[in-house]
Amino acid sequence: MADTVPSSVPVRTSAHRERLTGIALMCGALLCFSCLDATAKWVNRSVDPLVTVWARYVSAAVLTSLALNPVTKPGLLRTRRLPLQLIRSLLLFVSTLCNFIALQYLQLVETLSIMFSTPLMVALLAGPILGEWVGARRLIAIGIGFIGILVITRPGLGTMHPAILLSLAGAIAYAFYGIVTRMLAATDSWATTTIYSSIAGIALMTPLLPWIWTTPPSALTWFLLAMTGAFGAFGHWLLVLAHIRAPAAILSPFIYTQIVWMLALGYIVFGDWPDSWTFVGASIVIASGLYLIYRERVRSKGSPQ
Repeated sequence: MADTVPSSVPVRTSAHRERLTGIALMCGALLCFSCLDATAKWVNRSVDPLVTVWARYVSAAVLTSLALNPVTKPGLLRTRRLPLQLIRSLLLFVSTLCNFIALQYLQLVETLSIMFSTPLMVALLAGPILGEWVGARRLIAIGIGFIGILVITRPGLGTMHPAILLSLAGAIAYAFYGIVTRMLAATDSWATTTIYSSIAGIALMTPLLPWIWTTPPSALTWFLLAMTGAFGAFGHWLLVLAHIRAPAAILSPFIYTQIVWMLALGYIVFGDWPDSWTFVGASIVIASGLYLIYRERVRSKGSPQ
């Protein structure tokens, strides 16, 4: 009996190390996504946001194809649920488009704080769509979270920029995107789902180029346009690696650390600092999201909602 105790220690240490690695990869992914938004905001000052969206999809598709393509992975484009793949790709495109346009007018932290409402929307939508109904406690948490969104946007007080509505539309599209992604996970591989998302964005934007094209004014702008896709592709790759090494329940709370990156980039690159109401609203939304994560853990252990 005594011999079994020491032998279990390396196993626990290894599992602990894997979880820490997963958390580090998760934080790295969030840094990449923050750099993506900051880069898009910067280049949007000199090119049309639609061009930025197109460049983000093209550069990401080029990088992704180096590892994922029909030659190295036969059957990559084979899907059992093509309509759902197309709907998911369209939802991600709409979310990206709304976010990039909103970034022209809003601070990084403002757009992120609104996007933090996505888990609340997913929890609310999972009932009618997936049959995963929330209990009274989580329903109250969702309501409180939406109060946080109202604190951030402050409609009716003359302080709400119209771009807030675009950011909200992007969050709603991303919530539905998350729901459809969960539906596809049962039938299609993550690689297939990833490649469809890349192709759809290019297919939707490329025909519009003659009408939306804005020539980047410098080599730096060209480089940053390419980096939008690099940040996105690398971030999603780190996200996959993180979930391989640690369970989603461990990683989920760290999503909210992204606000640290956005605050730093917003202040360093653009000289932006949110007002106190934005901080208050973001805190409410984050607290609500963390509570939902906690209740999901409790529910998964068989406790009442």
